[in-house]
Parts: sequence; structure tokens; C-alpha cells
Amino acid sequence: MASRWWRWRRGCSWRPAARSPGPGSPGLAGPPGSRAAADVRAQVHRRKGLDLSQIPYINLVKHLTSACPNVYSISRFHHTTSDSKTHSGEKYTDPFKLGWRDLKGLYEDIRKELLISTSELKEMSEYYFDGKGKAFRPIIVALMARACNIHHNNSRHVQASQRTIALIAEMIHTASLVHDDVIDDASSRRGKHTVNKIWGEKKAVLAGDLILSAASIALARIGNTTVICILTQVIEDLVRGEFLQLGSKENENERFAHYLEKTFKKTASLIANSCKAVSVLGCPDPVVHEIAYQYGKNVGIAFQLIDDVLDFTSCSDQMGKPTSADLKLGLATGPVLFACQQFPEMNAMIMRRFSLPGDVDRARQYVLQSDGVQQTTYLAQQYCHEAIRQISKLRPSPERDALIQLSETVLTRDK
Repeated sequence: MASRWWRWRRGCSWRPAARSPGPGSPGLAGPPGSRAAADVRAQVHRRKGLDLSQIPYINLVKHLTSACPNVYSISRFHHTTSDSKTHSGEKYTDPFKLGWRDLKGLYEDIRKELLISTSELKEMSEYYFDGKGKAFRPIIVALMARACNIHHNNSRHVQASQRTIALIAEMIHTASLVHDDVIDDASSRRGKHTVNKIWGEKKAVLAGDLILSAASIALARIGNTTVICILTQVIEDLVRGEFLQLGSKENENERFAHYLEKTFKKTASLIANSCKAVSVLGCPDPVVHEIAYQYGKNVGIAFQLIDDVLDFTSCSDQMGKPTSADLKLGLATGPVLFACQQFPEMNAMIMRRFSLPGDVDRARQYVLQSDGVQQTTYLAQQYCHEAIRQISKLRPSPERDALIQLSETVLTRDK
């Protein structure tokens, strides 16, 4: 058995480190080596197209642990497919700049959708549309629209209806943030006070509802019933995902599947279905619709997995919100669930949702002493690999290659 354990370090690379056992925890053997590890790694690669959420938790841990000794560092993974020159032969500098050319005036246009006469309600609803967000979702949607249009008929224009989907995606996302902050009793987001902190919970709920209603009106104006059905599924998933987050599973094998399902519904569904919507508007081929959906789904899950990692590895100033927030809310995310394999005493804390004094600090220490952060990051890598595999099926274009690079930046972000 190999004796080397790997620990996450900021700067997006792996480095070997001695394992520090937790208080009262048994020592665990390292990842299996030689032929056994090679066999499992081969199996992981053969099953690359598999939905990872369907792998039982214990088996998933075994797959990832056995594959980790030879896994590329994130920085190397990023380097292998990122160039200033795209695979299509055309140069571009930054996927965000490339996507943003179709999104000029994004926040001004969103504010126009929020036709509100009451000054206080207007201020609340426009509070997060200040241009200081990452605009990650609209950027992906705009790039996907162009990539699908080029694939279909070599059209290099984004339709007005496709651009509207980018606005709607940002509006639904923002409404969900406003509602999440009420549920979580959050006091800060994006480096400033939350809507509920300033105006109170009741008014914050109404502001979120208003943003959703404005998004629904914009969606109805597109007039495509297929697209309407696709994006209304997002709102259902957001609600179901929130209910999943409020619950937990006693069985360890069910717990990780529960976590990934919640992750899809709360985060990835919006990206996946928005990508699918613009593909439907730009191309009649169902195969392309599925490519767009699968790309968005895999990137979205990877995005949230890294978000859960950053809750343990970043500081509050970087994130613009408090770190260790998930533990304080009683939530067991990927790093915690992986750490629980090394420190079984965490099971009791997970089931009581870290509610006893000292639970949050102890759980955080267990995670940092375990391979939980590294395992979660590696899992995010696998989802990004699948996203790249899917989008690479489209005809080469600067936008397609920007989507490849964008999936890699998901892994290297620090906020």
C-alpha cells in the first residue's frame, strides 16, 4: 500500500504531505498501488461518460483514491488544453471577454425588465444587479449560443431571444440568492450586506419573487413553448434542491448521492437548462441540445464542488461572504463527506447537523487533516473532463474553445 497522502495547497497544485491523524482516529492506509490501482484507474477512464452521481459513495471514494497518485495537478490540467490560440485556429485572449461582447448593457437591460414604480422595491430588486458579480452564467449562455449557431449553419450572430436567455439566467440566479439568504439568515454577500439584512426577511422574499416574475415575463415574450418548459424546470429544481438541503440521510451510501442531487438541482440545473434553451433556439438537432445540456450540467456541478472546497480553503475577504458557512448551517458538503471516511466520528456530527458547541471547529479540523478537500477537487476535475468531452463534439470555433477554457477556470478560481 502506498504511504503517500496528498494535501491541497493554494496555488492550484498538489504536493505530498505527511498525514496528520485526527484526535482519537485510527490510522488509515494510503491509496492502493501497483497493479490494483492501475486496474481501477483504467475502469475510471473507461467509465468517463458515466454520471458520477450514480456511483455508490463507498465505491466512488475507492475509485478516486486509487486514481489520485498519478492525477495531474490542476495547474497542469489547465495548461494542457489552454492556449492563447484556440483549437479552431483563431486567437482570443479571455473567454469572459469573448462572451461579454454579446452581453454589453446586460445589467441595464435587466433593470429595464424590472419595471417598478415603488422606489424601495426597485432599490431592493436592483441591489445585486450592480455589475459586480461574476456573470458566470450569462457568459456561458452567450458562448454556448454562438457555439451552437456556428455548429448548425456557421452563423456567428447571437439571436435576440438567445441573449434574453442569458438575462433570464442571471435573474433566476439572483432571485435564488435573495431567497437563499433569507433561508440561511445570511448577513453578507459579494462583500456587502444582504437584502434581508438591510430591508428584513419579509421584504427580501417579495423582492426575490418580483425578480422571478420579471424573468417569467421575459421568458413568455420569447414565445417558444419548448424553451418555456425547459426553463420552468429550473425553478422547480431550485425548490426541490432547497428541500433536499434541509434534509439529510443516515445511510452513508445514500448521503453522497443525496448531496450530488442537491448540487445539481440548486446549482447545475440552471446552467444546464439555460445552455439547452439557447441550443434549441439556434439549432434543430436534438443531439446538439443534449451536448449543450450535458456541458452545462457537468460544469455546474464542478462549479459547486469547488465552491464547497473554497468554503474551507479561502478567507472571507476573497469569497465576499463568511467561510465555514456550510458547517454553521449544518450542511455536510463534499469535503466533509470524504473526510468522514477517514474520521468516522464525524457521522454523529453530520446527523446532528453540527449543532453542539465545538462541532463546527472540530469538523473543520477533521476536513483539513483529511483528504476531503483534495478528493472533492479531483471529483470536480472529473466533471470538468466530461464537460470538455461533451462540448468537443461541436464544430471547432473560438466560442467552443472558450467554453473548454472556461470549464478549466472553474477549477482554478479562488472566489
